[in-house]
Amino acid sequence: MKLSRYIGNPILKPNEGNQWESKAVFNPAAVYTGGKIHVFYRAVGEYERYISRLGHAILDEDLNLVKRSHEPGFVPEGKGWEKSVEDPRFTLLEGNLYMTYVVTATPGPPGAVRRRLGIPDHGGTYPRTALAEVKDFCNFERLGIITPEDTDERDVVLFPEKIKGRYAVYHRAANWVGPNYGTEFPGIWFAYLDGLNGDMFEHKLVMKSERDWESKKIGAGPPPVKTKEGWLLIYHGVDKNHVYRTGVALLDLEEPWRVIARSPGPIFVPEEEYEMVGDVPNVVFPEGIVNIGDELLIFYGAADKVCCAARVCSDELIDYLLAL
Repeated sequence: MKLSRYIGNPILKPNEGNQWESKAVFNPAAVYTGGKIHVFYRAVGEYERYISRLGHAILDEDLNLVKRSHEPGFVPEGKGWEKSVEDPRFTLLEGNLYMTYVVTATPGPPGAVRRRLGIPDHGGTYPRTALAEVKDFCNFERLGIITPEDTDERDVVLFPEKIKGRYAVYHRAANWVGPNYGTEFPGIWFAYLDGLNGDMFEHKLVMKSERDWESKKIGAGPPPVKTKEGWLLIYHGVDKNHVYRTGVALLDLEEPWRVIARSPGPIFVPEEEYEMVGDVPNVVFPEGIVNIGDELLIFYGAADKVCCAARVCSDELIDYLLAL
């Protein structure tokens, strides 16, 4: 089973006409509404004084670009932890649209960029993840940081419905490793939220690195998709050579920490030049997903430089997992 690349990739490239997105655009969230696909993506305009904003583009069902905003769609508040906003994910929940996004008080470029340009690593605080309600793609209500203060948190995705009457997430606490956590490398965790502006609790380890292609770490991609067979989760795995690939798992509807099936190998790997050459080479990083008919459209960042898309028939993906 393999995802099929969109023939028109990349769907978005850096735009030199807008300084704030002139260097890199990647890691897109996506939602399908009103016959259009809205994409919010991480945008970088320069590396030395690093800051990430979120750009906004609209695509039609055939992935043709309809509109791309000349101004950022979402910018950091510039105070507290929110000096940079990165890696958004969209979730439709109870008729409202929510966005998880990474915040950091000490933003800096990816390590590969820093080493290439000779930018020193000054260290800094852990990244954390915040939640906002998307009002109309122009207005947002920030609900605050939802990850524990002492955790290095990216890859947080909100479930599209309550689990056992409570809000829930998958998350990846990168520093939760070792005997006390049951995993040697960063894995995917489940947790409840005590409110959309609240804290996580009852953490459960869902998946950990098991094979060579994901031997360094794994993390959730887009939010899970509900199917009659279980929760479908697209995720990324990173090997010891820092190559990012894509896997898929099916999880129990009532107990989403219980794995029904999991792909033994990746379903998507860096193969095209735009995936192998960029700010961080050899990266396919899925973050957005929309369901149109019997097809899933998966939106991913390639080499931390451009935004791309891939396709898969949802029934074929489920059949593949159930046959394992």
